[in-house]
Amino acid sequence: MKPFVRVNCAMSADGKLAGEERKQIRISSDEDIKRVKELRRSYNAILVGVGTVIADDPHLTIKNADYEENPVRIILDSNGRTPDSARVLDGKAPTLVITNESCTKEWPGVEAIRCGKDHVDLTRLMDILSKEYNIESIIVEGGGETIASFFREKLVDEYSVFVGGLIIGGRDAPTPSDGSGWVAEGGIRLNLFSAETLGNGVLLTFLPEY
Repeated sequence: MKPFVRVNCAMSADGKLAGEERKQIRISSDEDIKRVKELRRSYNAILVGVGTVIADDPHLTIKNADYEENPVRIILDSNGRTPDSARVLDGKAPTLVITNESCTKEWPGVEAIRCGKDHVDLTRLMDILSKEYNIESIIVEGGGETIASFFREKLVDEYSVFVGGLIIGGRDAPTPSDGSGWVAEGGIRLNLFSAETLGNGVLLTFLPEY
């Protein structure tokens, strides 16, 4: 049985995750930031793509939690681009870097999983994480191409997006479902599950209809 996958992100009122330079911009309200911190405590793993690691250098940890209390950090990195200095490699939480089968890059103190020919095979990865690592739930926090890949493979069980009171603009600014091509012919229908005001924004939660 595959892990439960929840995509969680924040976008501006015009649908952008960040500016065109792809550097992180504060979108979430204080209330949403508090919600995300609590959300992380209830999941086995936090997953991001290597683009997010390079652009934002996140910790992906729970503040003041020790190694055993933190969710597993999972980095999708087909070609091994995660810098050795990245904070996700700081040893403060269990960490997995997922590459393609031809990548030979190693990171000290971090386990690498080789999964897929050119790109990471997400369906196979979910099976590995469930059976070999006992991971039952995952939060996917970005970026846009990673989120799109999970939708493309129909692996998303729940989609939560905080829409903040901010306009970012930019034709090439990233969106929650980014990259080339369509996620699915005609799109993927979402059923609205809930809507909640959190400060100067609203949290929308949808259930995909595959």
